[in-house]
Amino acid sequence: MSEQQTVDVNDALREFVDAIKDCEQYRTFREAHERLDEDDDAQQLLQTYQEKQIQLQRGGHDQEVMAELRDVKREMDDNETINEYMQAEKTLIELLDQTNDVISERIDEEFARSTGGGCC
Repeated sequence: MSEQQTVDVNDALREFVDAIKDCEQYRTFREAHERLDEDDDAQQLLQTYQEKQIQLQRGGHDQEVMAELRDVKREMDDNETINEYMQAEKTLIELLDQTNDVISERIDEEFARSTGGGCC
């Protein structure tokens, strides 16, 4: 690959990244992420959930911890900020998966396709 082709690919990549940053799915994700960062209740729920997961991993399948984990998960499911963030993240991931599929198709290589597993 010549130096000019490398520069063209890098320029195209910058345009692609800019297009992603300008799309509605990305802006919605960033806004949801900021709201999540600013929501102390949501942050506390996420921290508690992670702590319970760690407790469960370290302590085996402790029924009491599992029940506490389910309770925290229900609270997270009822939290509007967390739900909006999760939905925005899912939508952005779907968009990025679609871009992977298009790239795979255009370069005629399967490795970037979202439907396949990893190589290792």
